[in-house]
Amino acid sequence: MALQAGIVGLPNVGKSTLFNALTAAGAEAANYPFCTIEPNVGIVPVPDPRLRLIQSKIATQKLLPAVVEIVDIAGLVRGASQGEGLGNQFLGHIRSTDAILQVVRCFEDADITHVDGTVNPVRDIETIGIELIFADLDSAEKRLDKYRKQSKGGDKEATFHRDVAEKLVALLTAGKPARAGDWTDDERASVNQAQLITAKPMLFVCNVDEPGLHADNAHVTAVRGVAAALGAEVVVLCAKIEAEISELDEADRAAFLADLGIAESGLAKLARATYKLLGLQTYFTAGEKEIRAWTIPVGAKAPQAAGVIHTDFEKGFIRAEVYTIPDLLALGSEAAMKAAGKLRLEGKEYVVQDGDVMHFRFNV
Repeated sequence: MALQAGIVGLPNVGKSTLFNALTAAGAEAANYPFCTIEPNVGIVPVPDPRLRLIQSKIATQKLLPAVVEIVDIAGLVRGASQGEGLGNQFLGHIRSTDAILQVVRCFEDADITHVDGTVNPVRDIETIGIELIFADLDSAEKRLDKYRKQSKGGDKEATFHRDVAEKLVALLTAGKPARAGDWTDDERASVNQAQLITAKPMLFVCNVDEPGLHADNAHVTAVRGVAAALGAEVVVLCAKIEAEISELDEADRAAFLADLGIAESGLAKLARATYKLLGLQTYFTAGEKEIRAWTIPVGAKAPQAAGVIHTDFEKGFIRAEVYTIPDLLALGSEAAMKAAGKLRLEGKEYVVQDGDVMHFRFNV
């Protein structure tokens, strides 16, 4: 289950530079608004050092990391929901994503223009938030009108969706995002059907200059304050440096990071934060042909994890052989783990843990 995240923000905050770094897809990045005319989509491998740890004990032909699909949207401006700039054309692209990554400019540079003249990340966040709420309000009002008409005949399902839409319209009119609503599970399912942008989880990506990687500047501190009030996560990175890292060979990246005094790339931090945002985790399969990372929801049981590989695995699930990476490193092989009782057999009710290595037994 590849997840999809949409990168949004004002023009010239570093969205396309970050996208280039993430995907190496060559999306144009220039110092003028709207250089991204169509949504750029790239498949981003999620860095996970555990793949190499498994490979150190199990010889394999290839490593296959989990992936995230990243959608780069053209910069939004004040009035986008009413068609300003490139308007609703691009807001529509965000509706199909699982999460929103809002890139916020947190650096000063006189050579890079800001669409509003000065760098003020709190103002920028408010601008984007208002435009997304207005766009959702338009969608929610249309949904309400639809279900009001359908509910006149006494249709219970239509009446339920009408009531949820009424709550949505009231919430958005009050200037609050859909995710802030107090929804029951059934109501949340109705909200999800509406594909509202503000119903999606969001994290803030602070794009800083190199000094900003070592200590929070005033802009980052301000963003953290806004995020704390919203219950959102913050990732700090330098898109320019990430772009430079992406051009290096893997062997040179560690040395480059060390020279900068950085423990890991911004991509690694962003991937982890996005997984956390969506309540996802990773398990692995390992064999001679490949060692592969698979993405599943936190709390998934063994049959559901098997179904990510193939639906037949879930339908015919019998049991799973499970072991941990620390046990593999300590004992050296699957055979040694089995002899030591560290290779477990788990049934249908087993809740998969992040980092489990699994083999599935199933009926065809």
